[in-house]
Amino acid sequence: MKIRASVLGLLALIPATAFAAKAVDWTTRVTLSPAGGYMMGNPAAPTKIVEYISYTCSHCAHFVAEASAPLKAGWVKTGKASVEVRNAVRDRYDLTAALLARCGGPARFYGNHEALFANQAAWIAEVEAFDAAKTEPPAKQSPAAVLQEIGKKTGLYTLMGKRGFTPQQLDACVASPAALKQVTGMTEEAWKTLKITGTPSFTVNGKLLTSTSTWDTLRAALPAGTK
Repeated sequence: MKIRASVLGLLALIPATAFAAKAVDWTTRVTLSPAGGYMMGNPAAPTKIVEYISYTCSHCAHFVAEASAPLKAGWVKTGKASVEVRNAVRDRYDLTAALLARCGGPARFYGNHEALFANQAAWIAEVEAFDAAKTEPPAKQSPAAVLQEIGKKTGLYTLMGKRGFTPQQLDACVASPAALKQVTGMTEEAWKTLKITGTPSFTVNGKLLTSTSTWDTLRAALPAGTK
């Protein structure tokens, strides 16, 4: 009885907050969805947002710059919403960037994704120069070799190299049949099944939002966030 009393006495000295369950930061949870997109947040979140993006889309770059921080802080972090990024590829440069964004899997995706958009103006300028100098690949060049050349000559490999990836790793990411299948599958879904009219486009709980391409219009379609 004396031992039990002394233990209870010690427990009484410990603040009740010490026993409180630590809140989960859902922005640290990223998983690969069945569709092939990368989902950040609580899989059981009541609000599920899917973003259809193109890496060569300036409107997408503007959306990510404006929406990323408030969406994470106000909705994803607390588990109120999850966000999944899916591809709606528009051209071979976009495809190259989409495959590079997937390098490193779930743990690296969102960092890659945001870096590609944050530096879009710089590598798009190199894309334009590359495209003007050479529009068609040699007939005998494999599809993977075409994308690898784009990556090396448009600044995309340089950008990803600054994120810690080696040229060999980047070559493997661009040449991955599994990644290519996932990206082309999402692209098919976006343009042919959902029939989006442009990027970025969004679904919330499976419903395609029309006339929504900015953070302001997406936010208006979401439940109240955390202040």
